[in-house]
Amino acid sequence: MGIPDIRQLITLEFEVYGHVQGLNLTKDTRDRCVKAGITGWVKNTKQGTIVGKMQGPKIEVDKMITWLSSEGSPGCEIERCELRNQSNLNRLDYKDFAIRF
Repeated sequence: MGIPDIRQLITLEFEVYGHVQGLNLTKDTRDRCVKAGITGWVKNTKQGTIVGKMQGPKIEVDKMITWLSSEGSPGCEIERCELRNQSNLNRLDYKDFAIRF
């Protein structure tokens, strides 16, 4: 075990299942990502889930995934958080974190 590289950038897509819409989860996700230096986007789906893409320091993205998987906004009942297309990055593709409609 070595010292983690805090500069390691990763990208991934996520989808959160459960009772997650109408409880400020998209707004809270955006606010937490902006504060953590994570870029990307989040939006509600017609299927009742929340999907998005995050890019940023691995340590910060990992914290967000933990939050999205187990805690979320007050009132959320999260069943699970699925991750897709995770990989390392050399540079960020997004300049900020946005809520999409």
